[in-house]
Amino acid sequence: MNSISLFQLRKNVESNCTSLSDGSLSLLEKLIDQADQQNKFSKPMVWIGIYIAIASLFCILPILVDLLHGFKNKNYWFPCKYFTLNAASLTVIAVAMKLPMDLNNPMPSQVDQAAKVGSMAFMCTIMANLLPSLATMDGKELLTNIIALGILVITLVVNVCIQIQTGVVNNNKHYNPTYDIVTYNSFLIAILYVAMLFVLLMIHTCSAFMILKSKQILESKYKAGHKIALKDLELRQPTVEKLKQYVSNHWIMAGTGSPQFVTVCSATTSASGVICVVSTFIHVIIMLLTRPYMKLYGSDYKWSVLMILLTQFTGSILGTVAPLSRCFASLSFKVSIKWIWNQIRVFKVESYYTHKLSDWKQSSVPLKFSSRRCKIVLHDLKVLILDFCIDIQIMVVVACKMAALIPVFFVIGVLCCSHSWKWLNVVCGASYNMSVKTPARLQHTKDLSHYILQLQDDMQLAERTLKSISISVNRVIRRAEKQRPNNLMMFLEESRGFEGVGKYNVPQILPITEEKYVDCWSLSIVTLTTIAISLPSIQNSMVDRLLRSVSEGLTYVTHVEENLNSSDEYAIIQKAARRLWLEVEVYHKWLGIKVQNLAHQFYTTQENVKWLSDIAKNMATLVERNDIKSSDDSLLHVLVSANSMYRIAQTILVSYHASIDYVSYEELFVKLSLMISDILAACLTNLPRVITMKCHTSVIEKREESVQTAAQLLGETMQIINSLADRELPSLNPDELPFIDQWRDCFLHSSP
Repeated sequence: MNSISLFQLRKNVESNCTSLSDGSLSLLEKLIDQADQQNKFSKPMVWIGIYIAIASLFCILPILVDLLHGFKNKNYWFPCKYFTLNAASLTVIAVAMKLPMDLNNPMPSQVDQAAKVGSMAFMCTIMANLLPSLATMDGKELLTNIIALGILVITLVVNVCIQIQTGVVNNNKHYNPTYDIVTYNSFLIAILYVAMLFVLLMIHTCSAFMILKSKQILESKYKAGHKIALKDLELRQPTVEKLKQYVSNHWIMAGTGSPQFVTVCSATTSASGVICVVSTFIHVIIMLLTRPYMKLYGSDYKWSVLMILLTQFTGSILGTVAPLSRCFASLSFKVSIKWIWNQIRVFKVESYYTHKLSDWKQSSVPLKFSSRRCKIVLHDLKVLILDFCIDIQIMVVVACKMAALIPVFFVIGVLCCSHSWKWLNVVCGASYNMSVKTPARLQHTKDLSHYILQLQDDMQLAERTLKSISISVNRVIRRAEKQRPNNLMMFLEESRGFEGVGKYNVPQILPITEEKYVDCWSLSIVTLTTIAISLPSIQNSMVDRLLRSVSEGLTYVTHVEENLNSSDEYAIIQKAARRLWLEVEVYHKWLGIKVQNLAHQFYTTQENVKWLSDIAKNMATLVERNDIKSSDDSLLHVLVSANSMYRIAQTILVSYHASIDYVSYEELFVKLSLMISDILAACLTNLPRVITMKCHTSVIEKREESVQTAAQLLGETMQIINSLADRELPSLNPDELPFIDQWRDCFLHSSP
């Protein structure tokens, strides 16, 4: 009862109170008080409705981002990158499903009923979009999320069934005689959506079992393909063309062997897409029927129910794009007339759908019983339950394959029209040679066959899909070429060798700390850059150019260090270098000291460099005496940075001991810049190895992302790799090239 009806009731009671008995008046007053109390309780329902609409919007946004990401990368099977099944998404989905979960709040009008059943259609769309994301999880995470999704869906189904029984779904029967037909339809539609949700839950569970086994099959085939790719690669210093081919081969393996890609190719995904399309179609019909009555809402949610209805309807429309596209994309990956005919003729259930259940069936029961009879009973019960589950699994797969025939028949029609058009062109004498496979194309396809990963050996990847995958890697590389580090490339051209690696730090200079720290590329570069920018009378343009070049270079140095120098002792130094560089680049400070301002008080380069050395020594001494109070991490950062500054500054003083007073600031700046350039060049000779390492990762779920990073890195650094390939490397083993101290020792030992 709303506030208007309460006011009218109060007015009627006051006008007729003289004709009412005391008992009747008391009863009416109680009814009015109860209605007034109920109206007070229902006031927050509008805000709850807004909250539901916002939660629905948070479900729609990642779906939309996945669509845009798929269109941008021309992945028309739309992998789940942002909208995935996890604790956060399940929580938001649970909030968005508040209307069908509401057991006792009456929904009298047509708009209210449409919003309630529309939420179930939105849930069908959400589940169809979430299905490929199951492939991104490991076994434990997959089990946890499937159980959580099952609890949510079963709760939703049970609540809707209760509402069907109690008449909440059918509650507008007496609201207006005009709505009788719509009331009857909402009852049937709710039952239909309940069935769809239950079937989608079974499809998700079935897909989860398939994913667990498919990853094992794909992993074994990936290892074989990786061994073949390694044979064609020169590990010491491969050329750019070799790297391109290596990246392309792993791109194909990562793409065709992606768990999401394989899941999209399955019949379960096609079936979920068909269900999603059907549910959205019904939702559209409901909206068309509800359109004339949009302002006639009668529940406690008031106008917010219309907000929920429109938001979730928009989500259902947008969310249907990806499942529908996956239905046809999965066919285009493997389509041929022969394969389609086999799909129609025989509904074969592949072993990877039931393999996990069969393994559980043959495994022992983890529970311990002393009684042999108990063990027999428990084992027989387990076998009986799992046999039933296997039968259900087979039935679900067969049903999914039958549902998947709907897009199959559509594709058959398209193929027939396509072949007829080609035949007509041939008959009419048109030159149509695009479909003719030249020997070179056949050989190319044959060469790539080692890198195409499929669950079924008898299923061949369509040539256009293989071509699309090959084009996509080239597109990433070309796009990355436009982002190449131009400042770094010009900076590296100033040096012609790697001699600077042997000059930046000599072993004769003892560390100022009791503990010896290893050298790393990034900290040495940052320290040398700090000394260079501290020199007075240097043009700002030269300083800015050095900072830009070093900033771009450190990006790739980080790739080298994270992949080739990843032990704990190196990680500590690298972390200190990152923190120090942020301070140097942004504020032109070194451990809080404005080095540029203070350096102007010195008259010679020797005084300037010696001042930096003394500052570093004093800081290290204060830290070791605990005169500086800070966290252990910050103290270690100061010690590492101070030790590096002291040793490099002392090396400069020792190297130019006879002439440093006569070296101008500009000359020293140029010498330091060349030294930095040599060190960067030496470090970046490891880029080919980093790229090959990024192509291969043992975690199947991260393989696509890792290969894409490798392709991006290759595109950005191709010119750098080519330019460094002409330089002669020192006589080091491949395993020694990633370490700056090995380079330094090699140059020191080889110098006269």
